[in-house]
Amino acid sequence: MKTRAAILTRMGAASPYAESRPLEIADVDLDPPGPGEVLLKMRAVGLCHSDLSVIDGNRPRPLPMVLGHEGAGVVEELGAGVTDLAVGDHVVTAFVPSCGHCGPCESGRPALCEPGAAANTAGTLLSGARRLHRAGAELNHHLGVSAFAEYATVSRQSVVRIDRSLDFAHAAVFGCAVITGTGAVINTADLPPRRSVAVVGLGGVGLAALLGAKLREAHTLVAVDLSPQKLALARELGATHAFNAADADVLEAIREATHGGVDFAFEMAGSVKAMELAYKITRRGGSTVTAGLSHPQAMFSVPHVNIVAEERSIRGSYLGSCVPSRDIPRYIEWYQQGRLPVGKLLSETLPLDALNGGFDRLARGEGVRQVVLL
Repeated sequence: MKTRAAILTRMGAASPYAESRPLEIADVDLDPPGPGEVLLKMRAVGLCHSDLSVIDGNRPRPLPMVLGHEGAGVVEELGAGVTDLAVGDHVVTAFVPSCGHCGPCESGRPALCEPGAAANTAGTLLSGARRLHRAGAELNHHLGVSAFAEYATVSRQSVVRIDRSLDFAHAAVFGCAVITGTGAVINTADLPPRRSVAVVGLGGVGLAALLGAKLREAHTLVAVDLSPQKLALARELGATHAFNAADADVLEAIREATHGGVDFAFEMAGSVKAMELAYKITRRGGSTVTAGLSHPQAMFSVPHVNIVAEERSIRGSYLGSCVPSRDIPRYIEWYQQGRLPVGKLLSETLPLDALNGGFDRLARGEGVRQVVLL
């Protein structure tokens, strides 16, 4: 079948993207689902830094590639062997398909699925297949999803069925921003109640982490970003303190406000400077958790003795250490109960044709979560 999609053919295009247009919106050929796969009618897709990092070259991927991974849609067709979904089901995409039988999957850590990671790196579906083509040549899949398209063929393991009453624009952000940010707090850190917390970097993932810390009743909740608008929103969402990372004395100011540092600091900006700040505002005996993805060659270092003598821990969090089939439905339930106000993260909706300009806004740090409606 034919479907319109956003194709990236070169990385590192000059900004503004509205002029250089690294994403070409064009018709492509999409194969029907193979065994263990499903065809989706995409309805909403969020713009995420993981997409931007491919566009600007910070996260190299095989090209040409159809981008987009934070999506929500409707099941249109089932491949052979898919018996636990039905046509018409509403689903959210998960950007790591889990095979279920490798070491990490069997130990309850599907975010670290080895075949899933290999497929994502290669630009294929979990099966190793590519279902996208243009002029007879194969196109690569982004994180097993390629959601910036009217239709997408994906692995069954890349989708989670959700409540049909949920608005698609809100549902989409659960596929990355919420599962990554809230998951880092709930799963990776297993944040105990009544602890002090800082979140460095207030994009969709960072603010979702802030919401998770609020849910866990953090008694001190520090928000750090470069944007006054995002800091104001963080205050609205429950932050007790807000600091602009550009201030020369931000480190000292945070330490003073938190009596020496916080119990848990979450780095969500994807930069070494942000990680260094997050580590330095973590108190003795505390934990620094990062879900930010910087350039593969970027390095972060700390004094070895500091980790030992202060019993500090540094933890990475990918996909929020989540089990998507378990966590996406329960996070949605918390949202529907009013405990996780994810709707406040949505800043703008746009059509597929406006995608390049949307990534300009994301690169400038404007808004929180833009969503393409299809």
